[in-house]
Amino acid sequence: MSTPQDIAPTPWQEEARVRAVQKRTVRVLSAAQIVGGVGVGVSVSVGPLLAESVAQSETYAGLARTATTAGAALVGIPLALLAQRRGRRTSLGAGWLVAAAGGGLLIASAVNRSIPLLIVGMLLFGVGSATNQQSRYAAADLAAPHRRAHALSIVLWSTTIGSVIGPNLADPGAAVASALHLPRLAGAFVLATVCTAAASVLLWGLMRPDPLTLSRRCQDADAPAEEDTAIPTARAETAARKRDSQNGTVRAGLRHLRHTPQAAFAFVTIVVAHTVMAAVMTMTPVSMSEHGHGLTVVGVTISGHLLGMYAFSPVVGRLSDRIGHMPTIVAGQAVFLVSAALSGMGHNSASMMMAGLFLLGLGWSFSLVAGSAMLSETTPVALLPGVQGTTDTAMNVVAAVGAGLAGPLMGWAGFGVLNAVAAVLVLPVLAFWALLVRAR
Repeated sequence: MSTPQDIAPTPWQEEARVRAVQKRTVRVLSAAQIVGGVGVGVSVSVGPLLAESVAQSETYAGLARTATTAGAALVGIPLALLAQRRGRRTSLGAGWLVAAAGGGLLIASAVNRSIPLLIVGMLLFGVGSATNQQSRYAAADLAAPHRRAHALSIVLWSTTIGSVIGPNLADPGAAVASALHLPRLAGAFVLATVCTAAASVLLWGLMRPDPLTLSRRCQDADAPAEEDTAIPTARAETAARKRDSQNGTVRAGLRHLRHTPQAAFAFVTIVVAHTVMAAVMTMTPVSMSEHGHGLTVVGVTISGHLLGMYAFSPVVGRLSDRIGHMPTIVAGQAVFLVSAALSGMGHNSASMMMAGLFLLGLGWSFSLVAGSAMLSETTPVALLPGVQGTTDTAMNVVAAVGAGLAGPLMGWAGFGVLNAVAAVLVLPVLAFWALLVRAR
């Protein structure tokens, strides 16, 4: 099976101008991910506390997380279609701007103790999470095949900084709130609003030319020469791709997933990996608390999990470019299985739980980096945003359902059974891989 190293880049991908734009794009995306990611990180830690404070009910603490997840899921496809029509700069810049508007509503909800403003604000702030996720695809638009996964992984790695800083802004936010005479928890969202707005400004101002638009222009410039020597249907296929690009139909993307096994495999990998990660990670703190582990140990365990998710993504990206996306995905499923064994059998051991959750994050990194690169590689540029948006929407929806079902399942059968079910969810990915290998 060929690897990205074996796929020759098209001439335009190796042009000095295009490579310079690609480097600039990755730098701008990484900067926006760091700044915007700080804002997203605030919602993880301070959002539930703000919801509980505004509503005077613990029930609304969970609703805040649900609303943020729902916002990310609902906007995945609209953001992708906006990218299809206007480019990545418009789509991502608008996404961060909507998140900033959501932050403003959350500040207003704290001042007025308004539950409707709280819910709408959380929904809009969830758009930041979707924008954060879709940014990784923009890094792959101009990348040559043997550099695609690494470019994507650099942007994903940048999320590490925001995920570490954001959850710790409660105290600085309190100082800001005091200076502005706002409720204490509103201060963190003042900082989050500034950060998400700054990410929007960075993308609008600096991501020029737009990577998706430039890649389309370069491919269209190559199209006439290809049609002169290609099979007779090439001209019709080019016209069809342009129609799909103009119409931006999700239906065309779904047809592509149905008829392209490699793209479907990448889609399944991303959705399953995110679901496994969300289900187990959500219930790990609860399980550890039930078995007598203190908050400090739980915090270290979650930090190790985030380290596994993001810190090693550039290494994973280089590995995927070198040995191939599919072998990297399979390696990620093996890591998931080891993680499930350690976490499922080690809930009395803090060290086993730490190792298990670290490997859970690492398996997610293998799957998401290689799966996203494979999805970009096996999808025509005219359909890319629609397919990517559909994938991220499915990823968020299914993961939200998985996380919601994880609690009742653990309450009924225990944390060990939850991890066993997570291991079973990995098996369809391995079965799909075996079918692709056999078909080859």
